[in-house]
Amino acid sequence: MKYLLVIFAGFLLASCSRKPLPVFGEVPKFELTNQQGQKFERASLDGHVWIADFIFTNCESSCPRMSAKMHTIQGETDAGVKLVSFSVDPARDTPPALAEYAKKYQADQSRWTFLTGSPATLEMLDHDAFKLGSLSMDHSTRFVLIDKAGRVRGYYGLFEDGGVAKLEKDAARLEKEPQTAGQTAG
Repeated sequence: MKYLLVIFAGFLLASCSRKPLPVFGEVPKFELTNQQGQKFERASLDGHVWIADFIFTNCESSCPRMSAKMHTIQGETDAGVKLVSFSVDPARDTPPALAEYAKKYQADQSRWTFLTGSPATLEMLDHDAFKLGSLSMDHSTRFVLIDKAGRVRGYYGLFEDGGVAKLEKDAARLEKEPQTAGQTAG
């Protein structure tokens, strides 16, 4: 019995001393268009943990793998976690093209949104807000975890061993975290 108490006490201490996920920045307000052709604002994600990625529907390399992983994440995370896929090819990724792509990956439209719009807005989000690079170059193969207050809390590579499992675990952790928690990354 004492052995079990020692193990339980160790577990409690370990869970209490766990540091919050760092804060890498904040996603600014934006307005884009979703796969149904409706206006979509960042404010609609407030109060939700969300996961973002950047894809394009004509991609034949990493995008299908990223979207397949996003479909897995959709099934492995709490229903309150939102998923957002931003197009890096707004000229071709019209709302109808994104809607067809969403069907292909069995996106739950109450949780997973595909966005297109102004190239300047998408570039600002990719480069400045998410710090993933530039749309004019190769797009990133990382998923980004954002907390309920719109702050970037983690990056997870498509090809990183255990990256998606860690993302799912960290998303569940943020679901339980108060909106004001977190530290600035340094």
